[in-house]
Amino acid sequence: MSVAAASVGQKRLLALTGPTAVGKSQVALLLAEQLGGEIVSVDSMQVYRGMDIGTAKPAPEQRARVPHLLIDVVELTDSFNAAQFVKLAHQAVADILTRGRVPILCGGTGLYLRAFFEGLGPAPSSSPALRAELETMTLDQLVGELGKLDPITFARIDRQNRRRIIRALEVIRLTGKPYSQQRADWQPADRPHPKPGRIFGLRRGRDDLERRIQARVDQMFEKGLVAETEALLGKGLEQNPTAMQALGYRQVVQYLQGARSLAETVALAKVRTRQFAKRQMTWFRHQLALEWIEVTENERAQRIAEQIAQRWNAISENS
Repeated sequence: MSVAAASVGQKRLLALTGPTAVGKSQVALLLAEQLGGEIVSVDSMQVYRGMDIGTAKPAPEQRARVPHLLIDVVELTDSFNAAQFVKLAHQAVADILTRGRVPILCGGTGLYLRAFFEGLGPAPSSSPALRAELETMTLDQLVGELGKLDPITFARIDRQNRRRIIRALEVIRLTGKPYSQQRADWQPADRPHPKPGRIFGLRRGRDDLERRIQARVDQMFEKGLVAETEALLGKGLEQNPTAMQALGYRQVVQYLQGARSLAETVALAKVRTRQFAKRQMTWFRHQLALEWIEVTENERAQRIAEQIAQRWNAISENS
């Protein structure tokens, strides 16, 4: 029996994460082909149908080579959260295992990945009245209140992400406790999971990653991100506060509303993506125990996949 097959029999899986544009998707594809695996997307925006270019969804030919799960699972008008992801991801992993395949979780939504491995602690339900009150506040007011009530969350959160700031303040006001404290009190899920060493993270040098981010943003606009965004606006994009936070789309909507020129929009999208990648790395370092893979500039994805496969096989054999 091969190492991969033996590992599946022991309920083993592999997770791959890292900042945006680091090269996760291609490496995961090659890993799946090497190990006989299927990919479970860990991306909070790829779940939405129609959000293709801006979320860098795998191309049809890639999805034909290896099954990709948890992509295009909800309509643009639907809500989606970490709890829904955990439920669907566990089902997807179970299905993959019954097929004798290796589940490979791949994506950069760290919250979803941590929730999968550690579970989600209880969180208060949304209060329509309180939510309505918070919605009337300006972004500066919201950020100011969060800074006073929870400096830790204030330092970590995307302070341009109005939706997340409102949710953090909602939880703080409903419970009387800092949001950061409650997130730290997550309880482990009551189901076995691999050890942290099986969560691999890709990272690159700062200049290398920045060049890749700039190239990715340029490519998205060349592929038709503006046209895609226009089409999505007709399907309710602006009415979904979660989807509207997606990088690229948010900036293009502002461009379509006349806020800035196209060139300025492209430049802003690059800045926001770089900032996002930096926040991701900070989050990964503090919230997940990753086995890091250093990727050098121009290193072939095949070599990276082989390196991860060797490490994963060694871990599986010794566990």
